[in-house]
Amino acid sequence: MNDFDLILASNSPRRAQLLGLTGLRFIIRPANIDESRLPGEHPAPHVLRLAGEKARAAAAGADGPLVLASDTIVVDGEDILGKPRGAQDARRMLMQLRGRTHQVFTAVAISDPATHREQVDLCVTDVPMRFYSDAEMDAYIASGDPFDKAGAYAIQHAGFHPVEKMTGCFASVMGLPLCHVLRLLQAFGLAAGSDVPAACQQTLAYDCPVYQAILKGESIR
Repeated sequence: MNDFDLILASNSPRRAQLLGLTGLRFIIRPANIDESRLPGEHPAPHVLRLAGEKARAAAAGADGPLVLASDTIVVDGEDILGKPRGAQDARRMLMQLRGRTHQVFTAVAISDPATHREQVDLCVTDVPMRFYSDAEMDAYIASGDPFDKAGAYAIQHAGFHPVEKMTGCFASVMGLPLCHVLRLLQAFGLAAGSDVPAACQQTLAYDCPVYQAILKGESIR
């Protein structure tokens, strides 16, 4: 018998931190897949496909608990902003996003290795960026933090704090929308071991205005 409840198919420390707020026991088993965008693939199908492929890859040959995977993309119109290739690319992305609202799409997939059953969910969050100065942007790039982040920023970065007046799911922009995770877990008969919305808001210091609607099964923007 396994002494854990879930397999997390990600090596993201942010996703591991957020999943830990559920009180569930999990192990980490990253899934390495080709994350290239297919020709003509729109953002929502793209991110849902990647989350599902990650879950199936980590579930292949697994013996035991459910596999949880997630994928996050930063979207400006139909333009998907991945991880920057260097300082110049990071500056280009941050200048493109500055003072405007874009979207973050985070898909979550859960796969059951025993039955091959799979469930997916999608959270789309509007992200209003503040008009940070060139000096702030260059100092942030010099810190090295943007280089492993989609869109070249971390919403939770205390020094840069790029986002203002957020009204959506903060955790989703970090990489794991916990209330969407709860909805999927319930479909598989697995309950969290803690008050997840309360733990999430306390940890992120964010008064979430959408968690109740999400837990009711509503689609939010």
